[in-house]
Amino acid sequence: MPHNVYGKIIDLITRAAALARTVGIENLLQPGLVKEIIIADALGHEVISAKRGADARDPGDHSILYEYLSCKEGGTGQLDRMFKAPREKRAASLDRIRRNHKIYFAIFYKANQTKIKTIYELDPPAVETEANRQLDKSRNTISHVGFSEAWAKRNGKIVHGKP
Repeated sequence: MPHNVYGKIIDLITRAAALARTVGIENLLQPGLVKEIIIADALGHEVISAKRGADARDPGDHSILYEYLSCKEGGTGQLDRMFKAPREKRAASLDRIRRNHKIYFAIFYKANQTKIKTIYELDPPAVETEANRQLDKSRNTISHVGFSEAWAKRNGKIVHGKP
């Protein structure tokens, strides 16, 4: 019985991937990309599907870049592989924050992770300050920097959905 459903799922994914290619998205199954598309659609942004660089940009001005963090309810949004040291790698890690006009943190419903509950808009300096705080106390050279919804509530503003 599940194989009938699997075939339908595969067909839908195949059709979605073909549609994605028409707008320059070559690998729809790239980790995190589907959620980035959902966030960009909610905010009116244009997804950047390249693995390196920002997640999205303003459709009217491609120099305005955005980074997306996301998690399900009760989770944390993460910036992966942030360097504490050496100094030049740390600076490059922090540039992943600084290059953006805004950073958006999307909370997805735990019971339906294709639906956004809330999106917080964060200013890059606030995110950078928190990233530096976490990197300074980390014992590892390379760390994941995490942001909770409580932190986002204190440091950002809701731009989509409900608290």
